[in-house]
Amino acid sequence: MSFRIDRVVTSGVFELDGGSWEVDNNVWLIGDDREVVVVDAAHDDKPIVEAVAGRKVVAVICTHGHNDHVTYAPQLGEQLYAPVLLHPGDQELWDMTHAGQAFWKADDGQRIAVAGTEIELIHTPGHSPGSVCLHLPEAKALFTGDTLFAGGPGATGRSFSDFPTIIDSIR
Repeated sequence: MSFRIDRVVTSGVFELDGGSWEVDNNVWLIGDDREVVVVDAAHDDKPIVEAVAGRKVVAVICTHGHNDHVTYAPQLGEQLYAPVLLHPGDQELWDMTHAGQAFWKADDGQRIAVAGTEIELIHTPGHSPGSVCLHLPEAKALFTGDTLFAGGPGATGRSFSDFPTIIDSIR
């Protein structure tokens, strides 16, 4: 493997359906010393930019449109000259925090080349209509966003989510 996977943990507030919760989020950087993909630009751009450490950002990929996963996606995309990718199924969630700001369409089966490998996007609705997972076969890794939690499926008790749909996606 010529690439590495780095994790940055950011903290902030998740807001939906009139509630707000303090949460920690994993931000993943997949790449090498030259280029990187940022997965889920959450809460605070400073530690993400520090972890990027001057590398070329190929893309900022959002696993879904909940505010705690996209907080700094548009700013990072602009600051680091990278496209922001989101599945169009989450347009309504995106518009709750970033109305009028564009993103690039993330498609099921789309492949993103970075650091000599490819990341495949897999549409996994259920947690949200546009949830995606990122499959990195070379590392035997799957970045699930909130499609999977430790011990089971991701949360489905809020607007835009559906338990039978997430189970079908996981299968």
